Amino acid sequence: MPTLENDRLVFRFPQIEEDARFSIDFQRTLRIPDSDKTYSLPPGLGSFPLRHVEDHPQKLPAPTTARGGVILPIWQAEAMWLNFHNDGPDWGLDFPVAIKVAAGKINAVTGEGWRAGLHRDPQDYLVSPEQPWLDGFAIEKGVIRQFVAMPLGDGYSVEEQLTGDAEWGGLQISVFPLKAEVWQAKRRAWEEEQKRRAERRSMFMEEPIACYSMPAPMGLAAGGRMRQIIHSDPFNIDDWDINAADRVFITLLHAKDWKGTTGEAARNQPPTAKEYSDAGLPWFEYYGKDQTAISGSTKLSGVKSVANLFKQMTGATLPNSQDVETGKPVRLGPGPNAPRPVRSEGSWDR
Repeated sequence: MPTLENDRLVFRFPQIEEDARFSIDFQRTLRIPDSDKTYSLPPGLGSFPLRHVEDHPQKLPAPTTARGGVILPIWQAEAMWLNFHNDGPDWGLDFPVAIKVAAGKINAVTGEGWRAGLHRDPQDYLVSPEQPWLDGFAIEKGVIRQFVAMPLGDGYSVEEQLTGDAEWGGLQISVFPLKAEVWQAKRRAWEEEQKRRAERRSMFMEEPIACYSMPAPMGLAAGGRMRQIIHSDPFNIDDWDINAADRVFITLLHAKDWKGTTGEAARNQPPTAKEYSDAGLPWFEYYGKDQTAISGSTKLSGVKSVANLFKQMTGATLPNSQDVETGKPVRLGPGPNAPRPVRSEGSWDR
């Protein structure tokens, strides 16, 4: 059963590995401009607070309490991304998991409705640590549309666009570990490699609310375009332990309702992309290893963005939607910065 620890959802599978865990925190971030431009990764601005649904039964709608899970405060038109952490039993030995992510029970990778289990054709899940984070809906190969919160029932959410209903909202997450025998084989191979490396090293010695009403639920809509690869699964589909999966429902509440629900003040709204760029702060680009990227979803590629829908519904331009200059992004990840072997067979003779 997952636990809530320091604003992270933590998943443990002691029947497979006692000293390992996987966790997710939900990062606040800039809402990138919603245009034809494809942006690099915006920064994390700190994690959203998470609270147990069952701690506030009188302040939440009955459907929310029935679903359980956690609640999270987010402003209208605020963006978020999911940050993944894999901790294995030893440094350098990550504990892999497969992760299904849905918004309003619409799969964020395929655009299909929620289905139990894992599926490969097309792949409807992520694998971490290969996938360090997820910022939005996969609309094409190497491109996502940012997760942006909008009131459920106003027609903005991906759920409403694809199903015509505003039933679920929020986020749904399911996490699957490797089967015990697959994990043990991976661990033995890692331990053997560590032993060989040790042998080689030894050779060289080296604000208040006046009145209270039930909070309105939020859904996730499609925001601006961002460069992000969804990596293909390096394991076999049968390597995952479907029966050991854990799942959590994350209900999104409008931040203005947070104090009335939990008694805690909501955090201020994040800066705009223009304010951030004008301050000369960095954007990022992630370079993974030589892994295959899966194609985006044709269903999700046809979803209208928040800015387009806002213009269609109101005739006005969504505030803070103008393109910004981001400068050269900072490189992250093991790709171009990965260790390279040093050529040692060259001639030293004069």
